Amino acid sequence: MPAPQQRRIIFKHIDVPGYTNDLACYVRHGGYEMLKKAVAMPPATIIDEVKKSGLRGRGGAGFPCGVKWGLVDRKSGKPIYLVVNADESEPGTFKDRYIIHQDPHQLIEGIMISSFANNVKQAYIYIRGEFPHGARILEQAIAEARAANFVGPNILGTTYGCEIYVHRGAGAYICGEETGLIESLEGKRPYPRIKPPYFPAVLGLYQCPTIVNNVETLCHVKHIIEMGGDTYAKIGTPNNTGTRLLCVSGHVRKPGYYEYEVGKITLGELLNEVCGGPLPGRKFKAVIPGGSSAKILKFGETFTLKNKDGSSRTLTVEEIPMDFDTLAACGTMGGSGGVIVMDDSVNMVEALANINAFYAHESCGQCTPCREGSLWMKKITTRMVHENARSEDGALLKSVADQIAGRTICAFGEACSWPTQSFIAKFGDEFKAYPEAKKTPKADGALELV
Repeated sequence: MPAPQQRRIIFKHIDVPGYTNDLACYVRHGGYEMLKKAVAMPPATIIDEVKKSGLRGRGGAGFPCGVKWGLVDRKSGKPIYLVVNADESEPGTFKDRYIIHQDPHQLIEGIMISSFANNVKQAYIYIRGEFPHGARILEQAIAEARAANFVGPNILGTTYGCEIYVHRGAGAYICGEETGLIESLEGKRPYPRIKPPYFPAVLGLYQCPTIVNNVETLCHVKHIIEMGGDTYAKIGTPNNTGTRLLCVSGHVRKPGYYEYEVGKITLGELLNEVCGGPLPGRKFKAVIPGGSSAKILKFGETFTLKNKDGSSRTLTVEEIPMDFDTLAACGTMGGSGGVIVMDDSVNMVEALANINAFYAHESCGQCTPCREGSLWMKKITTRMVHENARSEDGALLKSVADQIAGRTICAFGEACSWPTQSFIAKFGDEFKAYPEAKKTPKADGALELV
């Protein structure tokens, strides 16, 4: 059976010859028509349509967008802010960057519709520090939209107005966490806040009600207005509606970005049919399906899942549908959609050492378990690779990771510990055998890491 066809909604115009990121081109392709439609609708109706659509956040946690909007404290008398999380810093993820670079007005239209629905007068795009060109593109696009009366005061002849501001971060992974992002936006050190009481919907930016949504999530809003929430909900699978942008990197023949209905393509179809399979002479060994913080899956393992009717089914890694719920039931997550593929040439100890070095560097240092634990995991795997490895190091790594997860203010504790926990669980024998494997001689008698 051939793999399902892509259904490009967000990436409809990406890579289309002649399509540019300027306002004139966007308008020629129907741009801002949904904003015109939205400002003629009651704001509550827009929120209801988003709820009916079943749209889930595309930034990592998969929380329902309409539900998040519904939690906003609208009785406080304080202004409501919208913050766009464009701090795309999860290794293996590169979808939002392409939206910003190639179709920025789609994001701006989604922001303005969402802002109108929630009575937001000021919206902020928090963009990753390593995206300077993207920031310039957004600034230019916002200026174009403002000149055309799509942004700013009295948009499209109405009494409603909203400004959009671009804020560049400094390249800190922790700013992808919504409360750390808010702290940074306020000019502070990006220490995530304790929840409760600091739920952004109640006490967010400047202690005011705040909505934080991912770039891809907000782009879906204009399409929900175009087709209606009920129609949108028919795309994808139950509780996993719409399309999903998937970023495939690593050891496949055709890495890249793809857009599929959520749950309508399996991991095996994606990697073998769409991405061309493994590199010549190699076999798939493992895959991380949702960015580097998601737990790793090992090719050859199986999962027994319960169906709603009480029956059960057994899935191989290749048979797992790419939806939020099935991936969670298999012990991992859809996360940010970053699919990282590893073949049988990869040494898992060295792969984990690379991941651990990243998370040790990115810990904000606020919580002791994370600050100390991430550094210790880096030290252990660095020693294993570059100095002396011991057969008991795997158990030591797991012990450290187990004392981080669930003991920190934000989810970074899980983000840094889940890779270690899952690598040891799936490839523990490789960690035990690593000291001897490391001694494999090359032809000239020198030691070679394998």
